[in-house]
Amino acid sequence: MASRGAPSQGLTPRRRTAAAIAAATVLNLPFGTIYAFSVFLRPMEAMLGIGRAQMSLVFALATISLTVGMNLAPWLYRRLAPVTLVLASGACSAAGLWITASASGFAGLLVGYGLMFGAGGGVAFILVQQGVNQTIAAPSGLVNGFIVALYPLGAMIGAPVFGWAIAGWGLRATLSGLAAAVLLAALAAAALLHLARIAMHDSAAGGAAQADPRWGIFFRLFLVFFLAAAAGLTVMSQAAGIVQAYGGRTTLALGATTLITGLIAAARTGGGWLVDRFSVPQVAVGAHLWSLAGVALLTLWPGPLVAVPALSMIGMGYGFVSGLTAGAIAQYWHRNVFGLVAGRLYIAWCVAAVSLPVLAGWLFDRTQGYGAAMLIAGAGNLLGALAAIGLPGRKG
Repeated sequence: MASRGAPSQGLTPRRRTAAAIAAATVLNLPFGTIYAFSVFLRPMEAMLGIGRAQMSLVFALATISLTVGMNLAPWLYRRLAPVTLVLASGACSAAGLWITASASGFAGLLVGYGLMFGAGGGVAFILVQQGVNQTIAAPSGLVNGFIVALYPLGAMIGAPVFGWAIAGWGLRATLSGLAAAVLLAALAAAALLHLARIAMHDSAAGGAAQADPRWGIFFRLFLVFFLAAAAGLTVMSQAAGIVQAYGGRTTLALGATTLITGLIAAARTGGGWLVDRFSVPQVAVGAHLWSLAGVALLTLWPGPLVAVPALSMIGMGYGFVSGLTAGAIAQYWHRNVFGLVAGRLYIAWCVAAVSLPVLAGWLFDRTQGYGAAMLIAGAGNLLGALAAIGLPGRKG
């Protein structure tokens, strides 16, 4: 198959790894702007005359299609060369954004942003993760943590840029510009992957690498990841509203949103780095307890100035677990099935995105507060810490 080509003879192993990481960086940053979707809410609603419920449906569909793309990626990169696949993914997402930019109704948003942009991003995300792990000599939590940190980092960079561009040139021009950026990023990533000539499957491992799916470990890690993501995505998606609900002004709420997004990106890298030095269960338990401490802080001392550090702690706990999960996959499974396992685990992220964040919004509409949602998040963190204790301490 095309994906099993021999490594490049012109690059040293270290340079091949550097090229693969560079490809992941340049590609994931623009795709990570999906986390900055909230910037588009009011302009899109005004442009098309639609409501918040319809916009929520667009984002939910983008989340689902992103996850579907992640799970399609292993099947695709076994049959197509990485360069071909990254170009196809970039073209799909760019076309989706151009459809969104020219949309005259709700259907255009669903197809363009909800389906095409999300699906292309999901395939690309797993493709570059698999590629990087095929180049490194030993499992690296730091590298994998950095790769998953690129999505919130892309959102942190993209949100203010989008706000500035929408104010200056309008929503349609901003979306067209994002489409061009995605396509250019795909071209650059394709060039880097061509330079590295990454084999997406280590044929020397034979079939042994896929002989044991290790379902017990998988489902426990799935639960640990889901419970952290449910709490973290609630904070990530509604940080401004939560701060305002606790009495914070708009300026504080917007500043807190930017701060929390940046801390989550840093925590994802940190979570990967930590599993290179400590056992997976130690890091996972610590991450969940850190989030739980944030919930306790906000519950005991509710207020705007306490809300910012407390929500930051909850978000960071999710970030740590996200990074350690990527590092744990590299420890527990062979590199040949990294993308396959990662895609399945990210189903937990998808379910988390449409569970507690939605419930938190429903509870807020009825109570005008987030106290109950925070208690549910804290209970999840406690359960996540207990589940993490049973994870293996090392590969074996």
